[in-house]
This record gives sequence, structure tokens and C-alpha cells, in this order.
Amino acid sequence: MNASIPGTFGSTIGNVGNQEYYLQGSVLDSARDTLVHRLKALCDNVQLQPESFQDHEIVYAMKSSNASNVMTLRARHALDQPPDSPWQLRYLGQPEMGDKSRGAAMRSYLDTCTGPNLPDFLTEIGFKMDYEVVCKGYMFRKGKMKITITKVFKIVNPGSFDKLEAVSNSHLVELSVVVSAASDAITEDIKSFSEQLKPIVTMEKVDPRKL
Repeated sequence: MNASIPGTFGSTIGNVGNQEYYLQGSVLDSARDTLVHRLKALCDNVQLQPESFQDHEIVYAMKSSNASNVMTLRARHALDQPPDSPWQLRYLGQPEMGDKSRGAAMRSYLDTCTGPNLPDFLTEIGFKMDYEVVCKGYMFRKGKMKITITKVFKIVNPGSFDKLEAVSNSHLVELSVVVSAASDAITEDIKSFSEQLKPIVTMEKVDPRKL
């Protein structure tokens, strides 16, 4: 595994200092195809169909010794790949909303590829599964920007993906750019692109701590 897990709880893992700027929104299932068509017209290298994904994601958590802080990691792998295919380990820091003039939210970010034994490894070092979901959707790219449309499903029978239940009647939409050093200038590109998706979807800076 390329990532190192710190001995104390903080906002970074190892020495990786990537930052992610992002906006989030949601669109009703009935409007998804309209949004897909709009993105096909706006994004790069989209031919007949955009890139699709169908992933199993497990969220793991570990509390600090005094239980005042919680470290959360996300383990994800593609369901349309062999069972022994690599897993993706992702760390997302707490959002830094910044001043109101900033066009997007910002958080520390780490995303790395690991071996197929990632769930066992996380359990062995003290992480516990918080919840698991299946994410299905589409991914687009516009320059450095990534745009995803995601439908989230609950797993009805743990250990089996034969029966899934939609969490809501909408899709999560996210615009994001990952950079190696903080640069608020990139937020203007994100905000400008999000304006082109109106009125199908309105993208906002979402602070999950206020939800």
C-alpha cells in the first residue's frame, strides 16, 4: 500500500498534500438523462456513451483513544471487475468552506490504488466498517475537472449484490478538481462550468457538518 496511516488523528495521511475543490448537487432520476446529454455536449472525448461505473464502497472508521476524533477511510472496488482486482483507498478531509466569495468548497484528499486485501488490512489495524453502499453512475471529464453522476444503493443482504435498494429518488452530482497545492483560482473554473448545468441542477458548496 502506498499510503501510510498516521499514529495520531489529523487532516492528512502521510506526506500527501493534495487538495480537492468541489461543488455538489442532486438531480431527480427523471432528469438524469437530460443532464447526461448536457454533459456529453460540454465535456471532452465523449463519443456515443460516457464512462460508466458500478462500484462497491465500504466506509471504515477508527476512533481516537479519547473518542473525540474519528478517522474515516473509503475502500472501493469495481463490481464489473474480477474479485481479485485492485481496490481504491480514499481519504477525504473535513471541508474548508473558506470565505463566501470562494467559488467551491475545499478539502484535503488522498486516492491510491491498493491490493485486493485492503478490507482485511484495514480491519487488522483497528478500523471498523461503518456502512457499505453500491454506487452506479457516469463520469465525465472537462480538462482537469471530473464530473460524476451517482445513484447510491443500500445492500439489502450483506455479502450479496443481488438485491439493492435505492437510497433516494435522485442522483448525486459532483464537480471536482484535485491539485497538488491549494489554488483558489481553480474555483472560478468550477463555478463557471456549474453555471452551464442550470437549470437542470444547481451546484453548491455543501458543508456536511450542517446536514
